[in-house]
Amino acid sequence: MPTRSSMKKILAVVFILMVVALADADNGPQPLQVQQRLQQIECPSTCLGRCSKNWMNEMCNKMCNVCCNHCGCVPPGTGQATRHLCPCYDTMVNPKTGKLKCP
Repeated sequence: MPTRSSMKKILAVVFILMVVALADADNGPQPLQVQQRLQQIECPSTCLGRCSKNWMNEMCNKMCNVCCNHCGCVPPGTGQATRHLCPCYDTMVNPKTGKLKCP
């Protein structure tokens, strides 16, 4: 059977572990970081990459640059799955048609 002093040591260790666990839990899972605002000179090269597989490459590049200059970010990759990483880009719509503006 553990002695009184060893029980105190065990309780102290458990307490310290709980404090560390709570401090770490306070940070919580870190959300996906939205891309930092791009300088305007980076938009053309970033959009070239995003539109590289698009069948309407010129139109894609034109609209991507408009969106990039307005939002300051472009989602990575060439697909639709990453659009949420740049919320402004993801939700910008054409006022006339109501369709998504950014490729």
